[in-house]
Amino acid sequence: MSLTLDGAQADAPAPAPVQGYWGAVFGRLRRDPVALVSGIVLLLIVLAALFAPWLAPANPFQTSMIHRLQPIGSPGYPLGSDELGRDVLSRLIHGARLSLLIGVMPVINAFVIGSAIGIVAGFVGGKTNSVIMRVIDVFYAFPAVLLAVALAGALGAGLVNSLLSLTIVFIPPIARVAESVTTQVRSVDYIEAARASGARSLTIIRRHVLGNVLGPIFVYATSLISVSMILASGLSFLGLGARPPMPEWGLMLNTMRDAIYVNPWVAVLPGMMIFTVSICFNMLSDGLRSAMDVKL
Repeated sequence: MSLTLDGAQADAPAPAPVQGYWGAVFGRLRRDPVALVSGIVLLLIVLAALFAPWLAPANPFQTSMIHRLQPIGSPGYPLGSDELGRDVLSRLIHGARLSLLIGVMPVINAFVIGSAIGIVAGFVGGKTNSVIMRVIDVFYAFPAVLLAVALAGALGAGLVNSLLSLTIVFIPPIARVAESVTTQVRSVDYIEAARASGARSLTIIRRHVLGNVLGPIFVYATSLISVSMILASGLSFLGLGARPPMPEWGLMLNTMRDAIYVNPWVAVLPGMMIFTVSICFNMLSDGLRSAMDVKL
């Protein structure tokens, strides 16, 4: 507060609000046009999946051999029909539910399990770290595609086994990242001070370690969603994932592969959806990684 020439009191300007770390992250993310557009596209696809019963123009399971393999723009079939005369647009909308589920859920499960394994290994160190990480390296040595197909084949075809096999595939890389960042954090001064004060290991992990390591692990996990989408669709394409007549993009690509010589544009639509969602997840992950690199 200050005095003007006539003695009146003038209010001092209010101080600018202090922007926290997450405020700076979201502010930078909003200024990234690529990440913003990718997020909007993914949001629209998720909303379409949630409201599929109301948005789909037809029953995705209704067959009609008279109207099979209709081209795009046909009356009653905006995006054509498949080999059994089912509306492709309706199956794409309903298929977003299953495709997103088997693409995102394995990464979420692996994020929880892999983070727990990696944080424990990195914080404890010593022989415990060596034993845990050598076991992780056994799975990490196999290519993701080969391991996913081998596990799904051994467990048997089906949606649940597909989710389980993909979860196992993504646990090793997430655990390695979690172990790496936890090893860096455990030697900082405030961790040593907490230990010297007599705090238990579980308390130190909960109050001091998690807040510093979950961010990098989460960003890395989001980059795996696009890989998970492709692997999940690949398992369904090979007959190891979703079963007919379920609308799932990888399965739709498999069932319509013979129609590519008759009606190619309709046959490639599920592949275009897989490509679009995978690219959007990749771009959003890159934007999130850049946005989280904020210097306060």
